Amino acid sequence: MLRRGLCRRCPHCGNGHAFFEKWFVRRERCAGCGLRWERNYEGFMLGAMAVSFITTGGSLLITMAVGVIASYPDVAIVPVLASTVSVSLIVGIFGYPISYTVWQAIDLYLRPVTEDDGEKHARTVVS
Repeated sequence: MLRRGLCRRCPHCGNGHAFFEKWFVRRERCAGCGLRWERNYEGFMLGAMAVSFITTGGSLLITMAVGVIASYPDVAIVPVLASTVSVSLIVGIFGYPISYTVWQAIDLYLRPVTEDDGEKHARTVVS
């Protein structure tokens, strides 16, 4: 499921255009299996934003560390800062939909789809 989420697919059924019509425009339900995006509970977006924050912050720290180590005796502040900011912006913007599908995969792993979910439209998918 996590691999599907990393590829921006539905973690439940693997549909390639599951939740996103365009890069930033998402659907309410998966086009393949009908799984609802937020699955009847509040706080889903907070988890997805946390995944986005962790990946963006992690890339920021890694880029900064590599830049400082590469130019150690005389640390080049401007190139390190420029590369750190640009990598953080790229990961933050282009990682937006990926962070949401990864969180959906984590959520599905922790709380599998049940009949109590109110997911009448979601079909059972056998992995």
